[in-house]
Amino acid sequence: MRRSFSASAFTAGLIAGTLDIIGACLNAYIKNETVPIQVLKGVASGAFDPKTFPSGTLLAVCGLLIHFFIAISFTFLFFFLAKQFPSLVTYPIPAGVLYGIFVWATMRFIILPYLSRLNPKPIISKEAVTNAAIAAGIIVVCVGIPVALLARKYIKVKA
Repeated sequence: MRRSFSASAFTAGLIAGTLDIIGACLNAYIKNETVPIQVLKGVASGAFDPKTFPSGTLLAVCGLLIHFFIAISFTFLFFFLAKQFPSLVTYPIPAGVLYGIFVWATMRFIILPYLSRLNPKPIISKEAVTNAAIAAGIIVVCVGIPVALLARKYIKVKA
């Protein structure tokens, strides 16, 4: 039995969101021993002033919910585009790489500076370029490619 479009996209979004948050937490821990709850608080601080929360745990839970909302939203967008442009699922790896770069760029240059409380620093130093490349790579590997492969599994392409 084939799942519905919405159930398939939602499931793929949960998978991509899980992979992405694991990748982000591992990266943060490797770089400076930041623990996952701090990563999630950082996500939530884009939408909320951390001082307004009585508990750091509640702030982290909000960060996790925001993270999954974003991951699932981008997944639904890919699934919608894949129905319109079948080549996205015919060639899932290149499509996933390009989509991952698109997701990273959208988050970095639109969502974070204009729709959040955060003000990302310019990518001008060697360290900033390295960090940006790592962040983009995580999104490509953990979001773009898995979403494209899952879309290929769930979306029927007419030959």
